Amino acid sequence: MISIKRYLEGVAVEDTKEAPFGRRKNEGSDLLSVSIGAYRSALSEMGRCSLDVCPATGQELQQRLATIAGELAANLSPEKVAAADQSVQTQLQEWGRGTARHFQKKAGEVKDILLVMARTAESVGERDQRCAQQISDVTTQLKTIANLDDLTQIRSSIEKSASELKTSIDRMTAEGKATLDHLQSEVSVYQAKLEEAEQIASFDSLTRLRSRLWVEGQIEQRIEATAPFCAAILDIDGFKRVNDDHGHMVGDELLKQFATELRSACRSTDIIGRWGGDEFIVLLDCGLAEAQAQIERLSKWVCGSYTVEAASGPKKLRVNASIGLAEYAPQETMEQLLDRADAGMYRQKAASRAEGSAARR
Repeated sequence: MISIKRYLEGVAVEDTKEAPFGRRKNEGSDLLSVSIGAYRSALSEMGRCSLDVCPATGQELQQRLATIAGELAANLSPEKVAAADQSVQTQLQEWGRGTARHFQKKAGEVKDILLVMARTAESVGERDQRCAQQISDVTTQLKTIANLDDLTQIRSSIEKSASELKTSIDRMTAEGKATLDHLQSEVSVYQAKLEEAEQIASFDSLTRLRSRLWVEGQIEQRIEATAPFCAAILDIDGFKRVNDDHGHMVGDELLKQFATELRSACRSTDIIGRWGGDEFIVLLDCGLAEAQAQIERLSKWVCGSYTVEAASGPKKLRVNASIGLAEYAPQETMEQLLDRADAGMYRQKAASRAEGSAARR
């Protein structure tokens, strides 16, 4: 990033000079634009990866990096680039520390439940030893009874031994129940925490659709079951312009509305997830012909006019999406299936751009 800053300073100086023979005067600006675009894409990918690594802390980093990337969209200066570089370093350091604390806390919770189980096992062992000693004492008394000749004394000894044995068994039962109740209570607390963590990890925090990791697990399950299914990848056309022209808050609101429409258009049996950025994925448990009909219906539903709230008031945006569909083939890996769906999506996007260029001529 510092090299980009230095390059920017160099371009500013060269722009005041005559361009040398054989070199376009705006060549430096073009290269800078490509470099900044690549850096902004890297920030976006870092944000997505942080969300995959730790959903609990990644969402905030993703939003902050997106804000920084948005600020680099126009009106560049060496000072602005340097400030963005420093801000990125600060955000990554804070995220690293926060994520370490998060995992440290989760490790502590696992340690706690292991200690509870160890203490419970120890308590059960001590109780069993006490009860074993009491039963041993009763057994000794019963052996003594066998040597008695007086029936009255025998009866009295048996009654006493039976009473002591019952007391020992009652105490064992009560202590066992108390121990189990305590263990069940502790386990329930940690089970709730684990379920909460799994719930957070299985949903995208912005759109409330399923997360990428969760959807990947569903794909792997279907591959193992060799069940027929199709995967569709959807990408919102021109979404980058929405962020650049209206800001990331408007972009986030559009993503949430698009996710809501996508959920409404899909069937209850379909799996819907956010794949990353402005990409979404739908798994359809059916063959290709049925899936194509469903995707055509879905496309008509989600594409169209959206109204989002911006700082200056409501904004009407026209939204189109490119969709790639692929049916799972036997012996195919998840990566191969998704690559085919992704390629189909990009073919449709290229065709849409070509149609748009032809219409403007």
